[in-house]
Amino acid sequence: MDLTLLYENMTNPALLFFLLGIVAVSLKSDLEIPKTSSNFISLYLLFSIGFRGGQELAHSHISAEVIATVVAGVVSALAIPILSFFILKKKLGGQNAGAIAAAYGSVSAVTFVTTVSYLEVQSMTFGGHMIAVMAMMEAPSIIMGLLLVSIFCRDEEVQFSIGKITKHALASGSVLLILGSLIIGFIATDKQAEGIRPFTTELFKGFLAIFLLDMGITSGKKLNGFWKNGWTPLLFSIFTPIINGSIMAAVSTYFVSSEGDRLLLSILAAGASYIAVPAAMRISLPKANPGLYIPMALAITFPVNITIGIPIYHYIINAIH
Repeated sequence: MDLTLLYENMTNPALLFFLLGIVAVSLKSDLEIPKTSSNFISLYLLFSIGFRGGQELAHSHISAEVIATVVAGVVSALAIPILSFFILKKKLGGQNAGAIAAAYGSVSAVTFVTTVSYLEVQSMTFGGHMIAVMAMMEAPSIIMGLLLVSIFCRDEEVQFSIGKITKHALASGSVLLILGSLIIGFIATDKQAEGIRPFTTELFKGFLAIFLLDMGITSGKKLNGFWKNGWTPLLFSIFTPIINGSIMAAVSTYFVSSEGDRLLLSILAAGASYIAVPAAMRISLPKANPGLYIPMALAITFPVNITIGIPIYHYIINAIH
């Protein structure tokens, strides 16, 4: 593996701010990002990515490759929960396994955004349809996780409505904003988009750095109570994303030509949701332990992906290409 890619990623200011957040927690510092500011920045990042994706999509056309990419994303959102559930069910119980399976079949919007920043540093482009792929992977994984619990854990008396869960997933703020921004960016003319370009483009990396600082602080706090759950959750949250992302990086060579699109598809397969899925699980699987599946996705898998995951997937893509 070319260590240059790993070094460049590890010295990325945005990533270093994430590590600073973890250090701040370990030192018991009072450093924090106000919740209202954090919420605004997260909305901004989703808006910026969605709008720029819509602009890219407006200048592209629907091809067999685009359709294949969408299908691959949805298939992975259905397959990953199945494998994850049966790996974890015996050790962690049905509801915990279902919640974790849904999280790992779903996507991390922040990991996606961080990867977009990495692509820009590497001067690599990506298709606007990748934003739609990300949004379309959310609901299938949630539904699959709940179906697995209902089928294989009948003794736990799980009750939920597929219709309500689907509506909840599609109406999730992050999904709605990024899809809405995608559509608006698609509709807007080049002249109209140019008028807000400083906001959608030039401020992006600065906001991302501050947001990752906040994510580092949050991750550091989540880690405190995580270790009591034993080795299974830790090992799963480290190796599962690497395996899923690596497989997608290798397989995608058969139907995706763009290097940037392949890397984004890999990171979507590798990511784990710690926003949309936990919100759905609180409603549908109240006995599932949020102190388990949230730290796994946010405090372990997220940093694994943005530190060593992205360079590994990029290396595999280059090697096979």
